[in-house]
Amino acid sequence: MNKTIELSILAADSPFYSGSCEGLIVPTTDGQFGILPGRCEVIAAITPGELSFVLPGGEVRYAAVSEGLLKIEGDHVLILVDTAERPEDIDANRAQRAADAAREEILKKRSRQEYLSAQAHLARAINRLRVHEHVADGKRS
Repeated sequence: MNKTIELSILAADSPFYSGSCEGLIVPTTDGQFGILPGRCEVIAAITPGELSFVLPGGEVRYAAVSEGLLKIEGDHVLILVDTAERPEDIDANRAQRAADAAREEILKKRSRQEYLSAQAHLARAINRLRVHEHVADGKRS
């Protein structure tokens, strides 16, 4: 059995990662979904959250991802998301301002469309902050 997975993470604006990994954890509508080599074929919806994957040799990488799609076929995993960001690329101050602005929009109670859009913006901003803080906390230890 193969001990690695071929992983492709594609964001809407650019490729994020392409290469081998030993395993990964993806946020889905059913919760955190762990993937190891030899996994059965799956298609699943990705929700905003923290994605992590282990490179050959044990290095763990993290990403803040938005909604998208996961496809597992053999030992190849394809992840298509609107956005994928490395923790070190996240501007925590900007993400906090975006979260605050989204909260304000939610309180205005305009149309359902505007409310749902503000909720999506808030979820993305909070996710970015969580991933940034998670990795920053890990570097302090």
